[in-house]
Amino acid sequence: MKLPNVAKNTSYFTLALILQKVISFSFFIIIARNIGPESLGKYYFAISFTTIFVIFIDIGMTSVLVREIAKHKDSAEKYIQNTLALKILLMGLSWLTVFILINVMGYPELTKDLVYLSSVAMILDSFTLTFFGVSRGYHNLKFESIAVVIYQLTALILGVAALHFNMSLRWLMGAIVVASIINFLYSGSLVMLKWKIKLIPKFDATFIKQIISMSLPFALFGIFQRMYTYFDSILLSILAGDTYVGLYSVAFKITFALQFLPLAFVASLYPAMSTYYVHDKKKLGEIFERAMNYLIIIALPISFGIIMLADRIILIFKAEYSGSILPLQIIIASLFFIFTSYPIGSLLNACDKQKINSANMAIVLFFSIVLNMILIPRYQAVGASITVLVTNFLLLILGMVWVPTLIKYNYFNILKVLGKALLAVIIMTILLLYLKPLMNVFLLIPTGGIAYFAVLYGLKGFTKEDALSIARSFIRN
Repeated sequence: MKLPNVAKNTSYFTLALILQKVISFSFFIIIARNIGPESLGKYYFAISFTTIFVIFIDIGMTSVLVREIAKHKDSAEKYIQNTLALKILLMGLSWLTVFILINVMGYPELTKDLVYLSSVAMILDSFTLTFFGVSRGYHNLKFESIAVVIYQLTALILGVAALHFNMSLRWLMGAIVVASIINFLYSGSLVMLKWKIKLIPKFDATFIKQIISMSLPFALFGIFQRMYTYFDSILLSILAGDTYVGLYSVAFKITFALQFLPLAFVASLYPAMSTYYVHDKKKLGEIFERAMNYLIIIALPISFGIIMLADRIILIFKAEYSGSILPLQIIIASLFFIFTSYPIGSLLNACDKQKINSANMAIVLFFSIVLNMILIPRYQAVGASITVLVTNFLLLILGMVWVPTLIKYNYFNILKVLGKALLAVIIMTILLLYLKPLMNVFLLIPTGGIAYFAVLYGLKGFTKEDALSIARSFIRN
């Protein structure tokens, strides 16, 4: 009876996340244009530094909370109260670690203050995530969808005001803190008023051990992934300086913003993968093959197009970010590996191989740290970008090794689609080279896209049914 409401709320949440991405990226452009690479480096470092440590406050507990409340609604209060007790303890340990490390590392007062402010926002966001986890357990995403957009708009409005009045970076970071406070109070009130649950921390040692045991598989992957995503910025700050962090952050942010495409697409296929793993292995192979083909078709033109137009795109951030052009071209080349890794990760999860995903991420994290330590002192932001490219390729290979052990699929069909897509993208690239001196970047992008898909369609790289299937996947999600 409740399933239609769930589908409706999920649609709201998907739309809210897209709006959040648009607002967040717009806000990042505004910040970058107004404060310059060095100050952007300080700002982005503070966020990266605290983002890594905030994962140790949650350690996967929210995922467990959502799952267990969905199954046992009568135990919701017990779960949330014990989760809160454990999170408060972990919050104290995490913040103390942040405080000690940032002081031992010898950063200036401004950077320290930015880290302190960012840590407040991240801690509040961690508790907000848990509060909204209760709503998710009750199959309600509407309130969280509203909050996602309001949070980002609040940060945008206050942040733009701080920039307009030439206030310091502390005030700019303070805009995020205020938005986090509002979100925290809203989500907490929702738990108490809507779901009638008392937010009184309780420490039941036996029950908390149970929560930790269930959270561990989620925690390991989350920790490795978070460190892999943000630790490069910290190493870049230590080994090269704030300016290079600012230049790198622009390239990384553009690439990161595009990852909602495979995430949204694969999210719609994941339930089907889980079902077919149990009931129909042949269908599972077919759906995996289709997902790989579709994401290859989507990833290649975006990657090649941005490589070709990187100098024009970076001008949106101002000429002083010209040092971001090469890092962007290198990082965006990894988009193919990033996109095609999503179906592999989902397949492993659907086949109860979460530990393999965690192990692969741990291996990639190790190589990322080693490569960054070698390349950043020599090549700064370019070195960090090369690491992103190499390690994403490694992640893809590590995942692909396991695929034949789980399913049978026609890898020749994937290679055939890849070949046709490469031919189409080469033609698109030649066209962009010819038109680049003649057209504005905002006209070049759709022109290149139309040319690519027209050629690919002519090569029978995809059909009308494929296009409709991709559209339906996003709409269902």
